[in-house]
Amino acid sequence: MQKNSIQTILPQLLKREGITPTELSRITGVGQSTISRMLSGKIANPKDEQVYPIAEHFHISTDQLRGRYPIDNLITLSAEENSRAHRQGAPMAPEAVMDGPMEVWDDDTPLPEDEVLVPFLKEVELAAGSGRMSVEVNTKRRLRFGKYSLKNKGVDPANARCVTITGNSMEPVLKNGATVGVDVGNTRIVDGDLFAIDHGGQLRVKQAYRLPGGGIRLRSFNRDEHPDEEYSLDDMARHEIVVIGRVFWGAMYF
Repeated sequence: MQKNSIQTILPQLLKREGITPTELSRITGVGQSTISRMLSGKIANPKDEQVYPIAEHFHISTDQLRGRYPIDNLITLSAEENSRAHRQGAPMAPEAVMDGPMEVWDDDTPLPEDEVLVPFLKEVELAAGSGRMSVEVNTKRRLRFGKYSLKNKGVDPANARCVTITGNSMEPVLKNGATVGVDVGNTRIVDGDLFAIDHGGQLRVKQAYRLPGGGIRLRSFNRDEHPDEEYSLDDMARHEIVVIGRVFWGAMYF
């Protein structure tokens, strides 16, 4: 057995988070017997579908979990120990861990079995010069997601879409050009959650709130420039407002 392997790294990760192998099995969906065999070294080279959910849970790469790349500060102090150490003059334990290495890919890179390509949504003019718009799937622009990442969020890969934020209405949380993942299989409004909205062919991302009678309130984070919008059920039909799906992920450049 190599010096750094799942058998040596996984116990430290469990200790760092304060959970048992049984709890890890319940959280990740990896069988308890499989995790036990990893810990005992009976599985020398686990399959990626067994390793990926565990690595995803601990926010590390599969290569780091396999011991191919180091994990800085694998064991961190508890909050109480960290605070006490700081009061005594010791350096604070870091609150973030550098992940990596990053993998570079493009459209020609083969798609691993544990990943899927998620298409973007876009606004399309229905007829030249008509001004009428429609929200459609952009089959030429796609983003990679891990199947297990989507599964852990309760998202069916077939229902995943990506949307690009435009404008400053959702700043500072989501800046112009940010990308969010949307679950089109989840359109039930939960007050305060983010949703993608088809507003008469305009693609929007807003906080949504239910109103009496089936109406909806749309809220921007930048409320100084973009006040709340309220629509009754009749207004929604008149303005062609349709909830596309709930936002489950987001990313942007700073």
